Amino acid sequence: MTDKSVATPFRYLFPLLYGALFVLIYYSSYEVMLPSWGSSDYNYCSLVPMIAAYLLWERRQALRLPSVPSSFGVAIVALGIFIYLLGELGGEFYAIYFSSWVMLVGVLWLHLGWDKLRAIAFPVTMLVAMFPFPNMINSTITLGLKLISSNLGVKILQLSGVAVFQEGNIIDLGFTKMEVVEACSGLRYFFPLLLVAILLAANHKARFWQRALLVLSAIPFSVVTNGLRIAGMGWLYPVLGAAILEGFWHEFLGWFLFMLTIVILLVEMRLLLWVAPMATVQPPKNIFVVAGKTPKPRAVLPLALAVLAMLAVTATAIRTVNFREQLPLVKPMAEFPMTIGEWQGKTSALEQIYLDALKLSDYLQADYVNGQGRAVSLYVAYNESQRKGQSSHSPATCLPGSGWIFKDSGTTIMPVGQGGAMVEVKRAFMEKNGARMLVYYWFPQRGRVLTNLFQLKWYTFVDALTKQRTDGALVRLITTVYEREKPEDAEARLQNFVRQVGPQLNTYLPGD
Repeated sequence: MTDKSVATPFRYLFPLLYGALFVLIYYSSYEVMLPSWGSSDYNYCSLVPMIAAYLLWERRQALRLPSVPSSFGVAIVALGIFIYLLGELGGEFYAIYFSSWVMLVGVLWLHLGWDKLRAIAFPVTMLVAMFPFPNMINSTITLGLKLISSNLGVKILQLSGVAVFQEGNIIDLGFTKMEVVEACSGLRYFFPLLLVAILLAANHKARFWQRALLVLSAIPFSVVTNGLRIAGMGWLYPVLGAAILEGFWHEFLGWFLFMLTIVILLVEMRLLLWVAPMATVQPPKNIFVVAGKTPKPRAVLPLALAVLAMLAVTATAIRTVNFREQLPLVKPMAEFPMTIGEWQGKTSALEQIYLDALKLSDYLQADYVNGQGRAVSLYVAYNESQRKGQSSHSPATCLPGSGWIFKDSGTTIMPVGQGGAMVEVKRAFMEKNGARMLVYYWFPQRGRVLTNLFQLKWYTFVDALTKQRTDGALVRLITTVYEREKPEDAEARLQNFVRQVGPQLNTYLPGD
């Protein structure tokens, strides 16, 4: 049987088989992703597949040229499977989403070959933009944009003669106060504007540095535009009242400035061409002809069957192999002592909305007070099995979302490891509306004490494969830096409490 005869009956069967296996592997994850496209921050994601499809249609002539299958596609699919397992077993959605794109690239590379894939590289690469970024990245970008936008908006108002006072993300206009929350951070305009800039640059017949400059300029333009938006709310509040802070007029102002920024990008394109005109562009050569010869197609059937087998094994293993034993606490958190040395504690319950979101196996939330009336808040969140959407969350991600600004962040050494071992824990001062607090936190994970989410995801993946365990906890302690109190006094108080509570916690959490 020749390659040509093999290709005919399998030409339409392969897409069906790939599609079926992709659905088996990614259905549960995409089921979580697609509803997020309805949020204000990620509604642009739903447009990305349609834009990519149109760009692909524009390049349809390249798809009609002969394909030259490549075995490199098998290696790319294998890489995609590894990233998928890393995300699935480590409990990270973005890694799973990204792995689906890597596998798609691998399959296209296998069947079309490198040259043909290169011809459609832009629309294929653009598909990455349809995946919502991890919360850690979102929070970091949102916090940075929020602070820059607040500062810039205040400066613009002051330069225009408006008396304004700023304290963190609170802008006091005298007659009202505006809080720059996540919705005003610029995140929902930053990524769409960056995407628009990339689209303009890709279709801009200019030198590489001109297109790169166009894309990079979208970043400061987004920040300036959002600063103008905040200033605009200050100017319009005396006219429109609270309506400018939310609802139609709030959204309209943001939309108007976003469209204005696109116009600025178009003007920038013209200016760049005026400053450095592009020479006559030569039509591209046939990428499939090298030295007058057309590459011979390679046998794709054995490679495609190998990829289908890899995907089938992955889909089967993830549903049949128990990678996560559910390991309960040594003792329930309800039995945790409320008297620890001089400290007297009182528990409180998490609101149901948070319990529904976190899906914890057990938790402890308690406030301990010493003889001087100074308090320390203790929070322990435990998961018997960490899965997608059911894993430890870093305070560095969650607390900034509530308006807290992390300052003087770093690590310190405390005796909270197994057997009282001295290990690193995270520490940071937090500020919000004039209040200041000191926070310590760490992640007890199957005998290890980890300090960041990258470690957390990696060791969860490793232990799922080697120990069939993914249990883990977050321990977070917070104390207020009281008025007329030195920060070092709050630090000493928190360290004293950690030294006493650490050994107690280790008797409740599962070890190695």
